[in-house]
Amino acid sequence: MFRVWQLCRARAGPARGWGRSVASEAAAESREDSRYRDTVLLPRSRFPAQLPGRLQPETELEMQQKCGFSELYSWQRQRKAKQEFCLHDGPPYANGDPHVGHALNKILKDITNRFHVMRGYKVHYVPGWDCHGLPIELKALSEVKGAENLSPMEIRQRAREFAERAIEKQKSAFIRWGVMADWANCYLTFDPKYEANQLRVFYKMYDKGFIYQDYKPVFWSPSAKTALAEAELEYNEQHVSRSVYMKFPLLKSPPKLSSVIDGSSPASVLVWTTQPWTVPANQAVCYMPDSAYSIVKCTTTGEQFILAADRVESTAAVLDTQFEVISTCKGADLVDGSCAHPTIPGRVSPLLPANHVTMAKGTGLVHTAPAHGMEDYSVASHHQLPTDCLVDEGGFFTEAAGPELKNKNVLEEGNEAVIQMLQAARSLLKEEKYVHSYPYDWRTKKPMIIRASKQWFVNTANVKAAAQDVLRKVKVIPTSAANRMLEMLDRRTFWCISRQRCWGVPIPVFYQKSTGECLINSETVTDVIKVVEQQGTDAWWTLPIEQLLSKEAVAKAGGHDVSDYVKGQDVLDIWFDSGTSWAHVLEGAEQRADTYLEGKDQLGGWFQSSLLTSVAVRKKAPYKTLVVHGFTLGEKGEKMSKSIGNVVDPDVVINGGEDYTKDPPYGADVLRWWVAESNVFTEVLIGPVVLNAARDDINKLRNTLRFMLGNVAGFNPETDSIPPSEMYIVDQYMLHLLHNYGSKVTEAYKEYDFSKVVRLLQAFCSRNLSNFYFSVIKDRLYCEEAKDPKRRSCQTVLAEALDIVVRSFAPILPHLAEEVFQYIPYKKDSEGVFRTGWINASSSWKKPGIEEAIEGACAMRDSFLGSISGKNSLEYEVIIVIEPGLLFELMEALQAEETSSVSQLNEIMMASQTTLLSEVPKETPADANISKGTFLINLEGGDIHEQSSYKVITRPVAKAKCPRCRRYTSESSSTPCPRCLTVLAGKGST
Repeated sequence: MFRVWQLCRARAGPARGWGRSVASEAAAESREDSRYRDTVLLPRSRFPAQLPGRLQPETELEMQQKCGFSELYSWQRQRKAKQEFCLHDGPPYANGDPHVGHALNKILKDITNRFHVMRGYKVHYVPGWDCHGLPIELKALSEVKGAENLSPMEIRQRAREFAERAIEKQKSAFIRWGVMADWANCYLTFDPKYEANQLRVFYKMYDKGFIYQDYKPVFWSPSAKTALAEAELEYNEQHVSRSVYMKFPLLKSPPKLSSVIDGSSPASVLVWTTQPWTVPANQAVCYMPDSAYSIVKCTTTGEQFILAADRVESTAAVLDTQFEVISTCKGADLVDGSCAHPTIPGRVSPLLPANHVTMAKGTGLVHTAPAHGMEDYSVASHHQLPTDCLVDEGGFFTEAAGPELKNKNVLEEGNEAVIQMLQAARSLLKEEKYVHSYPYDWRTKKPMIIRASKQWFVNTANVKAAAQDVLRKVKVIPTSAANRMLEMLDRRTFWCISRQRCWGVPIPVFYQKSTGECLINSETVTDVIKVVEQQGTDAWWTLPIEQLLSKEAVAKAGGHDVSDYVKGQDVLDIWFDSGTSWAHVLEGAEQRADTYLEGKDQLGGWFQSSLLTSVAVRKKAPYKTLVVHGFTLGEKGEKMSKSIGNVVDPDVVINGGEDYTKDPPYGADVLRWWVAESNVFTEVLIGPVVLNAARDDINKLRNTLRFMLGNVAGFNPETDSIPPSEMYIVDQYMLHLLHNYGSKVTEAYKEYDFSKVVRLLQAFCSRNLSNFYFSVIKDRLYCEEAKDPKRRSCQTVLAEALDIVVRSFAPILPHLAEEVFQYIPYKKDSEGVFRTGWINASSSWKKPGIEEAIEGACAMRDSFLGSISGKNSLEYEVIIVIEPGLLFELMEALQAEETSSVSQLNEIMMASQTTLLSEVPKETPADANISKGTFLINLEGGDIHEQSSYKVITRPVAKAKCPRCRRYTSESSSTPCPRCLTVLAGKGST
């Protein structure tokens, strides 16, 4: 009947829990006094079932040393490989200690890289660090008294030293986590060659017209005194603003409304704003041309107001009055009207159409200050309005704002002063607190403002269409992240890349002293790059201008003397720093990585800056695949906070805290298991409960591994293996399942679905190995003669299973994988797991039809075990009755004789004796238990489709318990059963 199951398609194996450990098996044996104990082949292995206390981290360190963790990267770079796999490391920020966010990211990358190394790829992975920028500068200066008096070079030196210390801390942690890399050759964004490559990209983009200088509003951090990009903002949902309703008196009525607004009573437009401090910069009031507007009369004062028709009732309610609607018109009818500025006598604010006006809140008329709003600036540009900024870098009103406001902080006393001015001018109708989402500087955690200033920009409006086209060809995991990034690109009209600090890469521009005109061309940039490549960007601050700007470059630009110019003081945005990493790190003409793998915040950060710079310069993405993971949170889903006490320190996870009862040492593999088992494409939770569960899962896995290690003692695969064709059918079945398992695990790794790898591993070890296979083969393993082919058959499978299972989890648990290899008794080489390849499951093992025979037998076994729930199955014999047909033939292949205690079928049933019949015996004992069932055989895609009925008759066995194998197959409790007597005779025992 072997032909039958060779034809079939795969189906799932029987579902069960974890089996008993080897330790409990040995303990059970030791409790029973048996003079045959020494004749039973119990498992033998020194591999520990658990590593309590400090043993776990100590063993991991030993494995790292013994198995060459530090040499693995250089080894695989030097070998011949079929192809290369490049994972480009997004640089973590060098501004603090390593945290669980780092662990999540670096371990995900390492799992990916180790998988590809095992599959024979030459992995290219260069770790890097983002070393410039405001957070480092601020932290470095916080350690210094009188920091405001430091020179730019003193600030740069302190920032560099701070970054270098942070890099060493983080690097040590990454190595301890088992991350594979050449740690002596990392990339740092303050390396001179890196900085020079960055400046080359900058100039190429400038030369192509993608970078320009302009005076316009940008996000500005008064607390840091610099412009910021949108990616550097975080939003405070509970920010409280002092919002005001105010009136702008009509100076000139819109011509189309002259018949309605006849001057018989004062008329004004009603305006609402959450930023009163911007009112002195007002240049216009905007309306939506397609919306309806009403002219109303206030029943209290008799004044006339213009506001959106949809906002009449809500505005009257806020102002605690009533409005009588006199007339309604289209927004377009407000054309050519103008108002008086509410606080500056003589200034006119025209009424202008604009599509950014909304009706969701306010009055439907928007106060427009071009220096303090992106949309406001667009309106001003279109209508050629002034964009004067009355606010300085620190967020204080300048002298141009007038004596009442000069030197006042716009977000504090300056705001109050403007409100008082509105009150004095009788323009203020209402002030109220308004809670809303407001941008904050993500480093200083202080509110932002929008402020016009002269900055350098990337014109993303001109490059984003090409970037979006390129991005659509990139594989993004999960796919939903692609849409989010496309939407972010769509909203981005420009990217401000200049920063008003000194810890960074200078924008290589010179300015004419008298005119302020900028000087930048291929000659000036080439000269600067040569110096930077040799001396680093410190040279911009230390060298005189004559050594940075040549006379020839000045003359070519039409200038006269180098001394007529000064060096620019702006540095490049750190997103531009890291976004140009592809130009320095990626090798070959393509300079494309197979994968970028980072957190979801990089959809608007490094993923995007890398894409924009690469597309602008080369018209292609720097990556083929993007993998996007979530953030780490406490195990209750809350943000980690010292005040809450839920911060998880990776070092404490690995090495334990001061109190081991509270913070036990878990080792790095528990951290790695946590990463792999989590659904990293959403938020990732971590805490004591999660870590304890991870440790328990690994201990269960260790028990499974220990069983296999213990039972291959005395086995040599080279000389003792049994060919699959000569194996027990259940052993062939396990090889078939191993093949399926290897294929599914490989595919899951390829898709970066490491949680699926963990699920497959746990299911295979619990369902297929521990609870099914180990249970049925124990008698064969323990009680047959050591070299019996039946025993060698299952040892062959155990050796294959051990190898495949260890390789399958090695990228996730490299320390455990290498530890297991130290205990494999027949391993002669010392190369370990990662130097000896990936899963090698022969395609000849795949025999889909074999499942029908084993699963049919298992269905009957389930009926049998269910009928004796909680009792010892060896105390029973089983009679299986199957109507003639395909199922009966399959069972005959497992048991040729009618009754047997040593057949393959009886082994699966786990009874002392099994009888196979085609009809119910005429005499069925009164104490027998009969259960019924059906089993569907579905072969060759449904071509062979047969449902068979069966009965399982269970009754207590009549024979005595064998003192050696403990099955009830002996004639006397003092005499071994026939099988055991044969084995003992073979050993020369009595």
